[in-house]
Amino acid sequence: MGETLWRREEQLARLTEPGAAWDFLVVGGGATGLGVAVDAASRGHRVAMVDRHDFCKGTSSRSTKLVHGGVRYLQQGNVSLVLEALRERGIMRENAPHLVRNLPFVVPNYEWWEAPFYGIGLRLYDLLAGRYGFGRSRNLNREQTLERIPTVETKGLRGGVIYYDGQFDDARLAVNLMQTALEHGACCVNYAAVVALMKSAEGMVEGAPYRPARSSTPRGPSRTRSA
Repeated sequence: MGETLWRREEQLARLTEPGAAWDFLVVGGGATGLGVAVDAASRGHRVAMVDRHDFCKGTSSRSTKLVHGGVRYLQQGNVSLVLEALRERGIMRENAPHLVRNLPFVVPNYEWWEAPFYGIGLRLYDLLAGRYGFGRSRNLNREQTLERIPTVETKGLRGGVIYYDGQFDDARLAVNLMQTALEHGACCVNYAAVVALMKSAEGMVEGAPYRPARSSTPRGPSRTRSA
């Protein structure tokens, strides 16, 4: 792979290439857009992705930074969703161990019933994770709980339950997804805003003029292939 592939100027030149046509035009380079670009490009499609700002500047840069299985969904009884989320969490750690790490959480207990309630629930969470588990949950006594969270409210504290989920670097994940899309032949351009959609008489999108940053003149259109 030539080093020019990573330069924005090179990608912009590909986007404006005369006669260039694309199977997919992905508007927005957030987590979803990057995922679509990787998926489509890895299947052999010609993909162009543009974003009017930097990649993952919007909602995707304001995540909780957690990669979790959804403990609250287990409490709601949505076991299928928890199973899917735990599996995806594990696959994410396998695919990107440099971005995902184990993160312990402690649930403090103040009532007599909370230790068995959370203890059993979080052990079920571990069981559902199977081979994708991040660590075994266990009950803590009062001293162990205070050792882990010294600023917790001490009045009435009985103990706690520790369990494990994951934390990840969303910015680096975005960069890695873009790199993967590029490796599969996608064209990725940031600071390029789509200003309109061109449609055929049948209402099918045929192209999209766009405006690069610091330019008042739309360029393009970037054309899509006919179905």
